[in-house]
Amino acid sequence: MGLAGKGPQMSRQLELPFKSKGEALRVERSEEEPAAARGDERSGASGLMEKVVSRPNLQAALKRVRKNKGSPGIDGMRVEELSDHLRENWPGLCEQLLGGRYQPAMVKQQLIPKSGGGMRKLGIPTVLDRFIQQALLQVLQPMFDPSFSQHSHGFRPGRRAHDAIVEAQRHVQQGRRIVVDVDLEQFFDRVNHDVLMGRLAKRIGDRRVLGLIRRYLKAGILANGLAMERYEGTPQGGPLSPLLANVLLDEVDKELERRGHAFVRYADDCNVYVRSRRAGERVMELLKGLYAKLRLRVNASKSAVDLATRRKLLGYSFWMAPGRLVRRRVSAKALGALRDRVRAITRRTGGRSVEQVVEELRGYLTGWKQYYRLAETPRVFGQLDEWLRHRLRAIHLKHWKRGKTIYRELRRRGLSNDAAAKVAANGRRWWHNSAMAINIAFPIRYFDGLGLPRLAA
Repeated sequence: MGLAGKGPQMSRQLELPFKSKGEALRVERSEEEPAAARGDERSGASGLMEKVVSRPNLQAALKRVRKNKGSPGIDGMRVEELSDHLRENWPGLCEQLLGGRYQPAMVKQQLIPKSGGGMRKLGIPTVLDRFIQQALLQVLQPMFDPSFSQHSHGFRPGRRAHDAIVEAQRHVQQGRRIVVDVDLEQFFDRVNHDVLMGRLAKRIGDRRVLGLIRRYLKAGILANGLAMERYEGTPQGGPLSPLLANVLLDEVDKELERRGHAFVRYADDCNVYVRSRRAGERVMELLKGLYAKLRLRVNASKSAVDLATRRKLLGYSFWMAPGRLVRRRVSAKALGALRDRVRAITRRTGGRSVEQVVEELRGYLTGWKQYYRLAETPRVFGQLDEWLRHRLRAIHLKHWKRGKTIYRELRRRGLSNDAAAKVAANGRRWWHNSAMAINIAFPIRYFDGLGLPRLAA
């Protein structure tokens, strides 16, 4: 988002009252204001908050919040309304931030189902608080990220889940066939505020920034119209939460590195790869102790010391190919989730055209294929493609309903008289018939024309 272009074509976004040249708004301070609130030299300030509210940082934060979109918080403000709100209220907001007095709003709780059952709690901050958190993140991330472990891949610039999967594959290929797979119990709900703030205070000298982060941690939750206070946890949903999680867990990473262990971590998912079960059991006890110091608990029912090929990592798992080569594949759980979603989209009682069904499938399958493109299982993907086309052919038969219509439409699409008659005679057996000669009427190129992605391509 450039700062040039001051003529009539200047966008409304560039008219926001952010001071130029990276300078923060000057704030008149009362002589009676406490030093800790003012954040001056006596309170150990480092000028960090001035960087947070600098014009370039705020412009970048606004651009990111707009790009991420997201639903409104408790005040109902939409992302599209943020610019107007800032234009009217920024001088006062900036004064509160620089004076250490800004108070975040409560977060709105939203529950989403987990793939393995149960519900995940998301906390949706207001759009304004997402903007301020993003501005904080952009200043704090460069301070902390360079010191994080190279084996930590979650929510870090230039890193992604695929990097963790490839590194884990390398560890297994090197002979570390046993994995210590650790799952933390309700991690984001159990983060201890005092422990986390202690880690942050070691690197952040500006008490205004520390105070603001603590207020974000303690901001209440609005759930079903009821306001609840929060004494632990950092709700998923705000821009700052992933960085705070990495700050807290970096201590465990550093200890694993010091001991020379091969591991990968993505957010709260940590896998350590060893050469024997005995070594794995020792590492499991070590991790339990390290997490206990952070006031975190290991979920015993979901954690295990096992063969690496029996466990999943970020939706992937590993298998042994000929020659003892370790290959990647989509985990059984992820494949099951795919089939469930496709069944829901292609149900034959939806009353939608095949074109509409394919459009919804395209939106889902394109993202799925992009994420699972590392899988080295073309045969499995080919079978999934056949199954998808099978379900779509069954929808066609359901739409035609009557035997005469089925016969006429199949003949028009090139089926022989006998083949069309055989399908039409069992017109109500849609799934059975869709696996017969009807593939001549609806060949692969037909579905390609509709825009159905090929997973095996």
